[in-house]
Amino acid sequence: MGFYVNPPADAFKAILKNKTYVDKSGLIAYTNQVLESDRMLTCSSRPRRFGKSFAAKMLAAYYSKGADSKILFKNLMIAQMKDAQYEENLNRHNILFFDITSFISMADTIRDTVRDLQADVIHELVETFPGCISADTKSLFRALMQVHAKTGQKFFIIIDEWDALFREAKENEELQQEYIQMLRSMFKSSQTSQVISGAYMTGILPIKKYGTQSALTDFKEFTMLEPGRLTGFIGFTDEEVHNLCMEYDLGFESARKWYDGYFPNKKGHIYCPNSIIEAVSNHRFSNYWTQTETYESLKTYIDMNYDGLRDAIVALLGRKRCKIDTGTFQNDMTSLSSRDDIFTLLVHLGYLAYDMETEEVFIPNEEVRREFLRAIREGCRPELAKAVRMSDKLLEATLRLDEDTVARMLEATHESEATPDNYNNEQALVGINYNTSTKKHTCKIKKILC
Repeated sequence: MGFYVNPPADAFKAILKNKTYVDKSGLIAYTNQVLESDRMLTCSSRPRRFGKSFAAKMLAAYYSKGADSKILFKNLMIAQMKDAQYEENLNRHNILFFDITSFISMADTIRDTVRDLQADVIHELVETFPGCISADTKSLFRALMQVHAKTGQKFFIIIDEWDALFREAKENEELQQEYIQMLRSMFKSSQTSQVISGAYMTGILPIKKYGTQSALTDFKEFTMLEPGRLTGFIGFTDEEVHNLCMEYDLGFESARKWYDGYFPNKKGHIYCPNSIIEAVSNHRFSNYWTQTETYESLKTYIDMNYDGLRDAIVALLGRKRCKIDTGTFQNDMTSLSSRDDIFTLLVHLGYLAYDMETEEVFIPNEEVRREFLRAIREGCRPELAKAVRMSDKLLEATLRLDEDTVARMLEATHESEATPDNYNNEQALVGINYNTSTKKHTCKIKKILC
């Protein structure tokens, strides 16, 4: 029992003490189902604040031989399913559990991260399995192979924040290649199925692409673009949020407006977990995004003046949608070559939602909308900030029934925005200027008299 090899269940035990804990143990039913199969490698990517680390700690507590966690799970959903696999796998697996961000923070320099990770985990393996690993072994997977050769035992590997190196060392391709090679040695080897019983990786970004191929093609990925069977475990569901609102006397419809919207249509409602918990704890709906997530990245991407980006952002703020092609995005933060790449990245960061049926992006809720407005106002794109300011002024004039000001502003926008071929089309006037989205208003134009 150690920090990385067969850890105890202390981290998950602490999570369960939270009065607002929402039971996501049903995820274990899925990981049990795919154990030691051709789908045993899982990568679940989602934004910060969406409970990635909670899921990783739960799985470690459940599978780890170093934990005695039956009492922790006895009242949770997974124990109530009466599935034989639940008892068969509870605390029966050798676990490797490590958080890439912690190795980055502990390294003398970020260049040492992969080397330090392998050295520290191998050190614990040597202590846990004495006499199995050669003294000169520096490769983590080679160490696992040596343990398996002597004991016949397999390992379930959990990697939290797997993509941290791609985010923290964006320009260091040599380090990224070293890291990918370590992962490939474990998960893309002819010995993988002999040594590994399963894997679960969390991250913000999906697995890095090289061209059109994933660097780790054997992983089954669940992303903000295609959450698949894990949709209900990406964030809080409608039912879960409704129950919290009832228990803590909060308005459910207000919760929807502020934090819902990530998966429309058939996928149902998914809410940002951290924001819901903060709203419940503070008994107040507000923007909790910036308490845990920097908006510097958003400002940077808005300031990139790719083709059509300005107009698309203004349209999104006006509650419209933009059709995009997600296929060219390379799943990193540096290979951005188009507006679509930026918008795809913003989907993975949680700033935009994606409708898979229509292939469109949109701003999912009020919290994120306010963050967009904040980033625009503090960014380097004066035309965007001006559009927002003009929208504010137009709304104020409308509410005070100042028809002269409204007419003048609409005319000015019509002159600057309407194209020659639709200048005299009445539809060119519909909805223009009312792009501010922090106000509670609805603009309905039933008929325009010529």
